[in-house]
Amino acid sequence: MGLERETKLQVPPGFRLPDLGGDGLEAVEQPVERLVTIYVDTPDLRIARWGSSLRHRRGEGWTVKLPAPDEGSLLARMEHVFDGDDPRKLPVAAADLVSAFVRGAELAPVARLHTRRAGVQVRDELGRAIAQVTDDEVSVMDGRRVATRFREVEVELDPSTSSDVAEALVARLREAGAGPVDNVSKLRRALGPRAEEAPDVVVEDLDEDATVADVVRGALAASAVRLLTRDAGVRIGEDPEDVHQARVATRRLRSDLRTFRDFLDPAWAKPLRDELKGLGSALGAVRDAEVLRDRLRSRLSELPDADRAAGEALIDRLETTRAEARDGLLATMREPRYVELLDAIVASARTPRVLDEFASSPGLKAFGAVLDAPWKHLEAAIDGARQETSDEALHNARIRAKRVRYAAEAVAPVFGKTARRFAEAAADLQDVLGEHQDAVVAGAWLREARSGGHAFVAGQLAAFETTAARTARDEWPAAWKALSRKRLRFWT
Repeated sequence: MGLERETKLQVPPGFRLPDLGGDGLEAVEQPVERLVTIYVDTPDLRIARWGSSLRHRRGEGWTVKLPAPDEGSLLARMEHVFDGDDPRKLPVAAADLVSAFVRGAELAPVARLHTRRAGVQVRDELGRAIAQVTDDEVSVMDGRRVATRFREVEVELDPSTSSDVAEALVARLREAGAGPVDNVSKLRRALGPRAEEAPDVVVEDLDEDATVADVVRGALAASAVRLLTRDAGVRIGEDPEDVHQARVATRRLRSDLRTFRDFLDPAWAKPLRDELKGLGSALGAVRDAEVLRDRLRSRLSELPDADRAAGEALIDRLETTRAEARDGLLATMREPRYVELLDAIVASARTPRVLDEFASSPGLKAFGAVLDAPWKHLEAAIDGARQETSDEALHNARIRAKRVRYAAEAVAPVFGKTARRFAEAAADLQDVLGEHQDAVVAGAWLREARSGGHAFVAGQLAAFETTAARTARDEWPAAWKALSRKRLRFWT
């Protein structure tokens, strides 16, 4: 896997690469290459419309490109390369990374490009390669016939190179007659407008005039996009945030289906909620192990030097637990049932089954009471926590705080700032109660771990968690006081 960071410019006929050396840089001419690239996608271009691509290139094998965080004028994508000489045999691992977009649809070649590539490698004063500048003359093939041609110059940076280098090289290219930066991929240029269409789930901007159907669709679409775009990262397994966000997506979907249940066809909504529960459990097993592992790892610096090796051994045990949970999650994600669930989620985000009598009603009026029940449940949970003062009671209050927060965020498009302020206060309560629960879980695990030969270090770490839990116990009443202010209750 590697991060591709590049800038693309269109160039006019007769354009020639200028000398890109000087100012501490050296431009080394590279041999001319002739590339044959086949792009594979569904008939409706689902992969391309999600800003990704799946291609086979002769001599390079298969490549999956996935969007990466924006870097201003740079087009950033994560590249994943897989061996494979035969363009007719897609590796399973490559198919996995686009499976959330494809969801069982047929894959077939959608574009064949022949490219003549010339260019230079740009090196710094120490001789290190920091960029590749390529001049690509591309022929889009229709069988043996050339359907169209285009030419572009790419400035691709080494992952560790500052974006300032790209800006300086682009400036020289522009001075030499290159057109402005456009960052349109070769695939999108080859396929035309169809590849520029929106993906199959879109989150639309809503305001206070949104109908019930609009708000429900918007809430479900936001979570569907979150889940679909994190699917590949979950499979890759390098960034814990991917599992976290996928889990949040499943939880929000279930919560939104609960929040809006009086407006939805129950024969449709309940089975979807039930199916999401299984996925949430599989994601939760991995996420819980990661949270506990990372939490205890952050404590190791507080241990005496002599005890850190034993602390690392405890972390290794958690890593084993995580790995086992991850194997179970990946098995779940490779089942046909998971693909069916993704299809159902996409369908729900596009056309949720809102009851006819509510669909066109103004959301501002219809949703006035949707927080009544979640709020009463939270108040009861807080009363229980005050009376029992048990870990279980505080955990229940945390769950209720999360539900009321999700409900407020779901209707925020029509209630606006007041709903968002309430949700922020609920999030603060959820956070402090979450810290308490994490400390309790960590302490319980460490007490069990003491029988594994690291009793002393497990006891030291458990003492840290006891202190953290006590601190959270002292802090949560203030967070509840802030949330329970009557002026925050936007729905009353």
